[in-house]
Amino acid sequence: MRIIGGKYRGKKLWVPEGKDIRPTADRAREAVFNILYSHLGGDYAQLQLADIFAGSGAFGLEALSRGMQHVTFVDKDTRCVERNVKMFDKEADRLSVMKADAIALPMAKRKFDIVFMDAPYQKGLTEKALHQLVAKRWLNDHALCIIELHKDEYLDIPEIFDFVDDRIYGLARILFLRLK
Repeated sequence: MRIIGGKYRGKKLWVPEGKDIRPTADRAREAVFNILYSHLGGDYAQLQLADIFAGSGAFGLEALSRGMQHVTFVDKDTRCVERNVKMFDKEADRLSVMKADAIALPMAKRKFDIVFMDAPYQKGLTEKALHQLVAKRWLNDHALCIIELHKDEYLDIPEIFDFVDDRIYGLARILFLRLK
């Protein structure tokens, strides 16, 4: 797995063997950033991103490479993301790792403009995590939530979000929601 664009394009990331971590495919990650570019104009220098269910941290590190101001990684098991973050030691002030359960988040210490969530497929965790982001005040006004699900997985979108876009890439379905 590699960073596919921006300042660190081509930099290899560590991903353990097995099925516990399922990084977003390169094709889907590139497509998401193309959609973000069309919605945000590609200027990420003032934006804060939270990578929830971070796993390897590939999405958040891609965002950092493309100029995101700050990225926070959240996962119950942070070993993999911590290993990858260490490879970006010159960016330490722009990265933070939080060991936490996405369905029982602490109150926010920082608010986010963009949230990427890639929960384990078919376990019903995404909807619970969305509610936590709102209840624990993790989102700035009109924050954009990018959600990866299995293409056949149903998500009951909370009424506090507007539907923006929906795409399918292989087995992955990517939803874009904006906080009202």
